[in-house]
Amino acid sequence: MSNDLSQYAYIPLKQKSNRVWRTYEGGALIDKWKMDTSEVDGSMPEEWIMSTVTARGKWRPEDEGLSLIETTSGLKPLKELIESDKALFLGEKVAEKYGTTGVLIKMLDSKERLTIQVHPDKEYAKSVLKSNFGKTESWYVLNNREINGEKPVVYMGFKEGVTRELWNQHFKNQDVEGMLNCLHKIDVEPGDAFMIYGGVPHAIGSGCFLMEVQEPTDYTMRVERVTPGGLSISDELIHQGVGEEMMLECFHYNTSSYEKAIKQWKVEPEIIDDSASYTLKSIFNEKHTDCFGLEELDLNGTYTIKSNASFRVAVIYSGEGTMICEGETYTYKQGDEIFLSAAIKEITFKSNSASKILLCYPPK
Repeated sequence: MSNDLSQYAYIPLKQKSNRVWRTYEGGALIDKWKMDTSEVDGSMPEEWIMSTVTARGKWRPEDEGLSLIETTSGLKPLKELIESDKALFLGEKVAEKYGTTGVLIKMLDSKERLTIQVHPDKEYAKSVLKSNFGKTESWYVLNNREINGEKPVVYMGFKEGVTRELWNQHFKNQDVEGMLNCLHKIDVEPGDAFMIYGGVPHAIGSGCFLMEVQEPTDYTMRVERVTPGGLSISDELIHQGVGEEMMLECFHYNTSSYEKAIKQWKVEPEIIDDSASYTLKSIFNEKHTDCFGLEELDLNGTYTIKSNASFRVAVIYSGEGTMICEGETYTYKQGDEIFLSAAIKEITFKSNSASKILLCYPPK
């Protein structure tokens, strides 16, 4: 077999499982999705998909978070494949504008509430963190569970009447209940979708299993020094090295009513193509952000996806079947994560059982 990495641009590429350590516990529903019989919650509650981003965490492996791809010549880092020919794998426009995938995809399952946090917008990221990417993100709820009798919720956005001074006071006093009460609390069900723009305070509650599509950074500013599970958080993971005062600058101190918050951040999926054998829905698109896109293909038959001159990632949430690409046939099954390079002009999915396929796209 040739060592020429370009050969892998013309076939569907599957990722080896890529679990990542975080400051909260969870992951049992990822095990269930992956059909792993363990189904155990622990400190690896996220699966990072087609990642060229290293996870931030003290004393963690230096390459944690980077995706490994299964090839006929062994495991290859996705980053290595892309860097061998960025235009071929990413598409000329994405390669020229970003030089990387420009997106990070995660599966996230929370046994406990995540800490109250915020991510940088592009302006803050560039001026303070010297990064070309902020961390605008999206949540698409796939499943949920009750933990200790608590229904799954998310928190986001400041309520009316919240001021920067009040938020700063709650942070200094570590008044967690006070901070939670500053945010809108929203019940969630499978199928719910939310945009979380840089600067918007938020927290994912316990019992949420969701896909998170985001800008490709791991910058998170936290305002809790101890997680709900009792883990002490280092200063570095609180403020990412910029200091507490500058960390508080990351928040957008806009306030809204609950109704306005739902209108601003909750997204209603739209059907863009359907037939007796498939439904293609847009979840997040250019109306919501230019940072990424997400579609859902519900398939009970055959569907062909044509190239839009950039790569895409297919995550098989359920079902199994085959993929026909360049005249060759490949299999897919629940739990697979598949990189489709820009060199693939079209690929046909044919389901053997009803399938839900999540299709992720890079920024414009």
